Amino acid sequence: MNKLMYRCLLAVTFSILSLSAMQATALEYETLPDIKEGIVSIQLQDPERTVGYTVGDVLTRQITLNIKKPYQLIDESLPIIGYQRRYRGQLIGIDLSDIHHVKKDSGDSVKHDLTLSYQVFTNNVVAKNGALPAEYLRIINTKSKEIVKYRIPSFDFAISPLSIFGAVKIENNMSGYRGPLLLDNSHEKLRLKVLLTILGISLLGLLYMLGKHAWLPKMGGPFAKTYRLIRKSANTPEGLQNAVSSMHASLNKTAGFSLFNGNLNQFFEKKPAFKQIESEIHQFFGLSRQVFFEPNAKHSVGSEPIQWMAQFCRRCRDCERGLITDKQKIDGAQKTNQNVSKA
Repeated sequence: MNKLMYRCLLAVTFSILSLSAMQATALEYETLPDIKEGIVSIQLQDPERTVGYTVGDVLTRQITLNIKKPYQLIDESLPIIGYQRRYRGQLIGIDLSDIHHVKKDSGDSVKHDLTLSYQVFTNNVVAKNGALPAEYLRIINTKSKEIVKYRIPSFDFAISPLSIFGAVKIENNMSGYRGPLLLDNSHEKLRLKVLLTILGISLLGLLYMLGKHAWLPKMGGPFAKTYRLIRKSANTPEGLQNAVSSMHASLNKTAGFSLFNGNLNQFFEKKPAFKQIESEIHQFFGLSRQVFFEPNAKHSVGSEPIQWMAQFCRRCRDCERGLITDKQKIDGAQKTNQNVSKA
């Protein structure tokens, strides 16, 4: 019995001491004068919504304070994590769960970035009002040693119950200040932008490699024009002669001199990209000799010389643009032409 009375006495004493400390702290702030206007500037970023919070939710405030010198914030006056606040003797059920403080000196003033996170620990069967409490900070004048206070305003919001009892008409309980709930689609937008960028680059690459127009860089070369001419040429002896003549003109213009089998090495030194299709150039000169000088001479371009000329000119155009780098593709194309010729 004596132990029970002793424990009760200790509990009552502790409660009285806690209440006295709270009252002393409140009285201390009440007796301090307010800081003069213009010394402290504040920027607040409160939670976006004011309704729809339930027990367990965390509300975060971003606070930026600029304090002009010689005034200085007393760090010990910052709010304490876990401190239980009361209103009219009752716990409000909203406690500070985390605080982050960053200080930056800019010469004539000091900037304080505060991130305060409050957690809701209260609930009710109906919606009720709640508030992130006003915070009082102590500031000292380092010259006169005068201590003043500065008040960070409170933030009012509504706490909703976890469940509703009885019949409720939603249209009569909707807040006119609450906007529509929006889904966060920022990740989908970013992904769509990245994919569209990749698609655009891919299409530009295809246009550059397969395009026939002369308004893109390196698109107006001699072989690009000849390729367009050969594609329009008729599959006749006259059309073949025109295609071969145009091809000779493009080779001469690219080389800067009249190009024959005998001076190909000089051409390759000047235009090394064409070295990759050396065997096809030799095939072209064989076709040219048969078309203009020796009608009975044999060539190795197959039974459809116009089609072969189009493929050959296209590869010359790719060399002209610096696109051909894979020799395996050229070898594969040559084998195909040889198979056509044998057939």
